Amino acid sequence: MNEVLQLGGSGDQVKILQAKLKQLGFYSALITGEFSLATEEGVKAFQRELNLEPTGVVDQEVWEKLIEYTEPAIAPISLEPTLSYGSSGQEVRTLQTKLKALLYYTGDINGNFDLETQNAVKRFQLNNSLTATGIANDQTWDAINFLYGNLASCAIDEETGEDKDEDKDEYPTATYKVVSGDTLYAIAKRFNTTVDAIKSLNGLTTNTLQVGQVLRIPDQEDYKSYVVANGDTLYSIARRFNTTVDAIKSLNGLTTNTLQVGQVLRIPDQESDDYMSYVVINGDTLYSIARRFNTTVDTIKELNGLTSNTLSIGQVLKIPTNNETSSIFYTVEKNDTLYSIARRFNTTVDAIKNLNGLTSNILDIGQVLKIPV
Repeated sequence: MNEVLQLGGSGDQVKILQAKLKQLGFYSALITGEFSLATEEGVKAFQRELNLEPTGVVDQEVWEKLIEYTEPAIAPISLEPTLSYGSSGQEVRTLQTKLKALLYYTGDINGNFDLETQNAVKRFQLNNSLTATGIANDQTWDAINFLYGNLASCAIDEETGEDKDEDKDEYPTATYKVVSGDTLYAIAKRFNTTVDAIKSLNGLTTNTLQVGQVLRIPDQEDYKSYVVANGDTLYSIARRFNTTVDAIKSLNGLTTNTLQVGQVLRIPDQESDDYMSYVVINGDTLYSIARRFNTTVDTIKELNGLTSNTLSIGQVLKIPTNNETSSIFYTVEKNDTLYSIARRFNTTVDAIKNLNGLTSNILDIGQVLKIPV
């Protein structure tokens, strides 16, 4: 960036700024290239999110943070050749074999890229949000290899039909079938583990792999898995799962914010009986959510590690619950009063108010109350 961006400015840099703020959920107006008051407020919200002084001015530091936090996922480089109608050879046989295993191809494995093979590629591309060209390019190969590798989770011996992994229940693992071009390092990086961990679990003494070999992949119970999609960033994933960029990087051993489409990330699993999950919808505010679930804005912010009141549609929030008293949930309807609800559930107004932290008898339609039982 060659110049500071601030209120009153305009140009392509401002368009980029607005697009990135919109991607992060800090700007909802049109991308005009004019640094308006709405743009300034978006910058301030982003600065507050990073504990920076909310000046509304985009200097080099803020610009670099925007670039870092919106760095898009990139597709891994495929080592497979580009194949199209008329191609032939072993690579086409490999393509047909994988598409057949994925139920997109029903013809013979003959090594000829004919119309039937082309149509199978198109069907695969359509079902996986790829441009349906019928050409097996790098992006298509990456998607095929990713899905084909996952078939190993139900690996069956081709000759006997028996489950190859007789002792699978003894290991807290997932399985992966080695495909052409795989290395232990690439597999370890893909599943966010280490080469040594895979070798130890599988009793390997060398790094040599064979195509079709089934590997056990270490699994843990203190995290959930997430497959990176096109457009994902560490920041957007952290916001979605109510964690932090640093927590994800630490758990996955990442040293940069660069992600790959199809990469499997470990996400800190913080499920607890002390809270429930709530997905933010259009029109929600921290105040309205707090009122609905009878808690406070500060409590929600503290539980979710929020530094501002900015929410994104689809964001998952942890909402505190109180398990000390046995209770059920009731959604307030039109004409409900605390007295009528108390009578209905054979309790008292004071008991409901105490359990829900209410200081008045005012209720909102749609408000969720805990009712002592």
